[in-house]
Amino acid sequence: MPKKKKIGSYPNAMIVMSLTAALFLIGFCGLLVIQSKKLVSIIRQNIEVRVFINKEVSKAGQDSILRIIQAKPFVLNSGETKAITFVSKEEAAKEFIEGTKEDFATFLGENPLRDSYRVKIQEDYFEEAKLQQIKKELDQVKGVYEVVYQEDLADNINRNVTKIYIVLASFALVMLIIIVLLVNNTIKLAIYSQRFLIRSMQLVGATNGFIQKPYVLRGAIQGLVGGIVAALLLIGLQQLAVRNVEGLALLQEYDKIVILVLSVLGLGVAIGVASTYQSLARYLRMALDDLY
Repeated sequence: MPKKKKIGSYPNAMIVMSLTAALFLIGFCGLLVIQSKKLVSIIRQNIEVRVFINKEVSKAGQDSILRIIQAKPFVLNSGETKAITFVSKEEAAKEFIEGTKEDFATFLGENPLRDSYRVKIQEDYFEEAKLQQIKKELDQVKGVYEVVYQEDLADNINRNVTKIYIVLASFALVMLIIIVLLVNNTIKLAIYSQRFLIRSMQLVGATNGFIQKPYVLRGAIQGLVGGIVAALLLIGLQQLAVRNVEGLALLQEYDKIVILVLSVLGLGVAIGVASTYQSLARYLRMALDDLY
């Protein structure tokens, strides 16, 4: 004989699986945002402003220019990266020859390049208007021949990054709405199977709060379990990617990943509680005839 379903049975596994799938997709979008922001930050920190020095400037003059640049607020302040690098004209010539495979010294007879400082800037200054202001300031330093950077690069990167964030945010929002509706319907169906039990509790004098308490607590536990499973899947996926994709370890910001995991857990509990409470409220107000 087929096993009879017990009165008050509840499809816990189905609800937890729905919540897990929902929270994993949302968490995955968050993980993409975190790592894309880190990638953009690394790109910005490696954009350089090049300060070319007049040929007649002495070593003392070069040191003076360096001190002036170091005092500027836009210079990158990071212990991990050397913010200002001196490149002699000989080093610059070597880089040029390696890049172009052409030795200009053979037909020019001399090295026309200049000594320079390559300056990494703070991420907050990575805007075309601010870069123009930096160029203007450094051009006014005595002994500076020319200041150059990749113009329009800042605007192009900022514009493309904004588009990426909008797409990811839109996708996450649409997924959140769809998933909340699906989870809400799943819990609604589960509560539907409990409607006669709920009515029986009302008939013996149980208050709404008394009836709601175990269901809402169960919804919170389901959301928490779904969040834990989703978080474990996210961490497992992230670790697998780090071990198999070269250079991906540089994009990891574990403090933000911890915040993301906690947010997934909190969102799971919130969805579980809110959906359960909303579905219960409907059946607590429903007339007896409507239960059939």
